[in-house]
Amino acid sequence: MAMESVLSQLGSIIAGLMFVWAIFRQYFPQDLRNHIEKYSQRLVNFVYPYIQIKFNEFTGERLKRSEAYLAIETYLSSNSSMQAKRFTADVVENRQSLALTMDDHEEVADVFEGVKLWWSSGKTTTKGPSFSFYPVTDEKRYYTLTFHKRQRELIIGPYLKHVLKEGKAINVKNRLRKLYTNSGSKWSHVVFEHPATFQTLAMEPEKKKEIIDDLVTFSNAEEFYAQIGRAWKRGYLLYGPPGTGKSTMIAAMANLLGYDLYDLELTAVKDNTELRKLLIETSSKSIIVIEDIDCSVDLTGQRKNKMEKEEKEEKDPVRKLAKEETESKNSKVTLSGLLNFIDGLWSACGGERIIVFTTNHVDKLDPALIRRGRMDKHIKLSYCSFEAFKVLAKNYLKLESHHLFAKISGLLEETEMTPADVAENLMPKTSPGNAETCLESLIGALEKAKEEAQIKAEEEEKRVVSLVPKEEKEQDIIANEQSRTKKLSTEEPEGQSSAKVAPAGA
Repeated sequence: MAMESVLSQLGSIIAGLMFVWAIFRQYFPQDLRNHIEKYSQRLVNFVYPYIQIKFNEFTGERLKRSEAYLAIETYLSSNSSMQAKRFTADVVENRQSLALTMDDHEEVADVFEGVKLWWSSGKTTTKGPSFSFYPVTDEKRYYTLTFHKRQRELIIGPYLKHVLKEGKAINVKNRLRKLYTNSGSKWSHVVFEHPATFQTLAMEPEKKKEIIDDLVTFSNAEEFYAQIGRAWKRGYLLYGPPGTGKSTMIAAMANLLGYDLYDLELTAVKDNTELRKLLIETSSKSIIVIEDIDCSVDLTGQRKNKMEKEEKEEKDPVRKLAKEETESKNSKVTLSGLLNFIDGLWSACGGERIIVFTTNHVDKLDPALIRRGRMDKHIKLSYCSFEAFKVLAKNYLKLESHHLFAKISGLLEETEMTPADVAENLMPKTSPGNAETCLESLIGALEKAKEEAQIKAEEEEKRVVSLVPKEEKEQDIIANEQSRTKKLSTEEPEGQSSAKVAPAGA
C-alpha cells in the first residue's frame, strides 16, 4: 500500500506540473516565456557541470556536408566498434567491404590525455506540409560532444584538432583513389587501380631506396615547409628512352603515398586561364603528371621564333586564313603560364602536391622549366641493368638465381635493352611457362640486339665518311699529290751522288 501511495502522489505531482506548464504556454505571452526559459537555462547551466558541443551533418542550408562531421564520423567508426551496441552498415563504393557507423541516439566514451568524454549521435526529424501528395521527411543528423567544463581548453583545442586530423587521415587511407584527366577546363575521373609498386619496379635497389626515402620525407614535412616559407609541393623530372618505366614509376609513387593522380593533357587546355582553373580544382595529396612534355614545341621557349619564321614564309591569303583557323583551335598555353602553374602564387593553393614531368629528350626542354625549385629531383631511367633484370626475373618467373644469369649479365653490359623489352621476353609463351625457355629467349634477343647494334654502328661510320664534303676530298687528294711530287723531286738519280764525290783528276 505504501508503494501504491507513493506512485499515486508522484503521478499527481507530474499531472499538476503538466497542467501548470500547459496554462503557462497558453496564457503567458511569448516574450515572458522566452524570458523565463532564458533564466531557467542559466540556472541549469550553473548547476550542470558539463559542456556540450553539437556538430551538424550539413552546413549552409544543407548544401554541403560538413567536413568536421565527416572526420568525426570516420574517427568514431574506427574507435567505437568495441563500445557501441547499435550500428548502421553500408557498402563502401566499388568495394566488397562494409562501413560501420554509430546508429542514432548511441553513445560512446573516449579518453584523451587521461580525460574522459562522451560522444553521442542524434537525429531531428521535421515533416513537410501535410497537404502535399508526397510529404517529405527532413532528417538532420548530428554528433554531440560532452565533457566537464574544467577541461574546456584541453578539449576545444588539442582534442578536437586530434579528432579532425585522425579522421581525415583515416579517410585518405581508406578512400578509393582516382585517376583524373582533363577535357578543356574540367576534370573527369575513374577509379585508380594500377598494381605497380616499388617492390615490383625494375631498378637498382640503391636508387629505388633513394626515391622512396625522398617521397616519404616529403609527405611528412608539412611543418618543415611551413617553417621555411615554401609551398608544400615537390617536382620530379623523369627522363630516359621510351620503355624505361617512367609511367610505371608514377603509378608506384601514387600507390606508395596513397595520392590521387591528375593526368594533365596540355593540348586540351585552351589558355593559361584554363590551366590555372584546373590547378585550383586539384585536391591535396595528389600527383599532377604531364607526360612527354618535350613533344610540345610551344613550351620550349621557341613560340616567338616559330611564329616569326612562319609569317615570313606565308604569303598566300587563303593559306594564311586556314592557318589562323587552325591556330585558334590549338592550345595557347605559354611557357610563362606553365611556370606560374608549377611554382607561381596559385601553386600554393592547397598542399601536399607532387608535380611530375616525363620526357624522352631532356635536352629539348627549356632550362627555366626544369631548374631546381621547379623540378627538384631529376631521375634518369636508363636501359635495363642486371639488378633490374633480377627484379623482373623474380616477378615474372619466380627466380632468384639460375645458371643462365651469368651469361645474361654479360650481355646486358654489352647491349642496350629497355626493361619493357626484357619483360616481354620473360613473359611465358605457354601456360605454365618454362623458366629456362624464357631465359633462353631473352639471351637470343640480347644477342640479336648486340649484332644489330654493331651493324648499325658500322653503317653510321660509313655514313659519316660519305658525308664528308666533295671539296674536302679534292683538297685531300691535291695535298697528297703535292706531297708525293715534292718527295720525288728531292730524291736524286741513282749514281749521281757518287759522281759528285769522285776527284776531279780521276
